[in-house]
Amino acid sequence: MGVVMAKKKRSGGGLDRARILEVAIRYADAHGIEKLNMRNLAKELGSPVMTLYTYIKNKDELLDGMVDSVAAELVIPENELPWRDAITEIATSAMKSFYRHAWVSSLWTVCASPAKLAHQESILRVLREAGFSVAVACKGYHAVTMHTIGFAIQALELPRNPQAMKEAAGNFLAQADPAAIPYFFEHVKYHQDHPESDGEFEFVLTMILDGLEKYLEET
Repeated sequence: MGVVMAKKKRSGGGLDRARILEVAIRYADAHGIEKLNMRNLAKELGSPVMTLYTYIKNKDELLDGMVDSVAAELVIPENELPWRDAITEIATSAMKSFYRHAWVSSLWTVCASPAKLAHQESILRVLREAGFSVAVACKGYHAVTMHTIGFAIQALELPRNPQAMKEAAGNFLAQADPAAIPYFFEHVKYHQDHPESDGEFEFVLTMILDGLEKYLEET
């Protein structure tokens, strides 16, 4: 997949590129990206499948457009925000979007759409204009983006509610040997006793920002 090229919308029967992408995103959110194809999408839209190819030439272009539409939802903060607040706003917005659209994280790294590039640019801009060197800004960018994507992937693989988390942890503990993995056993036990994960994303992000801030203090 490559950079999404904007196409002129066409009218007729209420179908256009924006409508196709909107319905494709909704379908992927509900059923998963693996079940999305042009035939299923055409059925969802109530349109002949060949009509979709008038607006989107193939599935790769469809996926690129979907990622671009989701990326366009992400927050790009105003320049006057302090750099830590700006990075927190950018990362939190991305994490929430990845969580809302569970399929996006699997496509994020292979798509270079305009809106995604604007999101990436915003992180680097904030760090460079805060005074970080090119080298530190690049490392900070990777730390923030890897934490955001990684957290979303892990969160989506885990049970979605506290009771399910407690049950999953209990099942693991019942079968595990605490003598063989004492610290991981302790880790799972902690999550069984504290199934709510609120604040974990922010906690690790703060650690990353604290680490970056030391480089500014040393310059």
